[in-house]
Amino acid sequence: MPILKNYQQFDGRHWETGTVANFLAYTGAKAPHTERPYSEALLMGVSGGAVMGYFSFAYEGYGPQCRLLTRNTFGPLDTMLSRLGVVQRRRHTTNPQKAVENLIDTLENGEPAIVWADYFSLPYNAMPYDEGMWGMFPILVYGYDETADRVYLADRAPVPLIISTQQLHTARARVKKDKFRILTLEPPVPGKLPSAVQAGIWDCIKLYTEKPPKGSKNNFGLAAYQHWISLLTRPKARLSWEREFPAGRKMLAGLMGVFDSINCFGNVGYAERDVFADFLAEASMILGKPALNEVAAQFRQSAAAWDAFGTAVLPDELPMLSQMRHILLQQRDLLHSQGSAAIGQIIQLKQAEKALLKQSETEFPLGEQEVVAFRENMAAHLQKIHDIEATAVANLKAAMS
Repeated sequence: MPILKNYQQFDGRHWETGTVANFLAYTGAKAPHTERPYSEALLMGVSGGAVMGYFSFAYEGYGPQCRLLTRNTFGPLDTMLSRLGVVQRRRHTTNPQKAVENLIDTLENGEPAIVWADYFSLPYNAMPYDEGMWGMFPILVYGYDETADRVYLADRAPVPLIISTQQLHTARARVKKDKFRILTLEPPVPGKLPSAVQAGIWDCIKLYTEKPPKGSKNNFGLAAYQHWISLLTRPKARLSWEREFPAGRKMLAGLMGVFDSINCFGNVGYAERDVFADFLAEASMILGKPALNEVAAQFRQSAAAWDAFGTAVLPDELPMLSQMRHILLQQRDLLHSQGSAAIGQIIQLKQAEKALLKQSETEFPLGEQEVVAFRENMAAHLQKIHDIEATAVANLKAAMS
């Protein structure tokens, strides 16, 4: 029953960067510019930093969805570790018993184990099982007690998360490519930090201003803001909100996706612009570029604008939408404050979420003209964010040139 002694590293808030930050903090790695553990903000910036990505889609048998990307998602884990000179030690097996042996062996060697687990299978996320939905993300295991049937995890919450051994097995086995993989890490190479920071910043600039490595340029960066504004204000456009998210359940679902992306899914608000600002403040110190502090201040302005936009899509003056906002925030905050102990409450909130979506089919609070005005208000918020970030990115490029 190996459980790491004195494990207290729960500050990580995002799957890739948070898990790595927790691992490095426990194993004693220190950043050379602070002599403190590597911050998650620094890791986020090195992995590619902030981004804007806009997507709407509908799978067969499911309602339409709108999702935003708030950070680089093009291989962020391997990119971050490679840039920092971190040697990865991977163990991979398809044998269930060997998977447990590898996990126990890692813990007995005094290291936490980074494993990949299905978001929909982990009980504290309170997601119903759906054969067609899965998502494998890295989390950190710091204890495995077969006798008590308990596994101790660090995953996005500032408190321990506890699940059963079978629950962990099920989550790890969900997707063949990631099945039973374990990752442990060597410390970063201090001398690589300046070049890693520079590479991360240039990734961010390119993702805002150039065609992305994959996908349409209209879905990323500054162009994505203008594309989304067009979809909100031109009802006849292909994939417009008038077509894809008309008044009623579909519109509420779209607004939920937007709010969740800004405030809940893998982060705790502000579309992570506050985290990126913290990175730029560190980058200023590492690279000796004071101008980056000014850009950091502009991204803090963007964080405030994103926060206002999140409230605008589920506003207080419309009780149905306000209630949905509070349901989503309560789920996030319960996980963060109580961890696994909050599962029952989170399940009740999920049920309330479904009931409100059902109610919106017949009692949606906006009429035809009010929907038009609502979308125009969303567009105005997006234009404000675009303008702040266009200036910030131009200044970021100037500071790095």
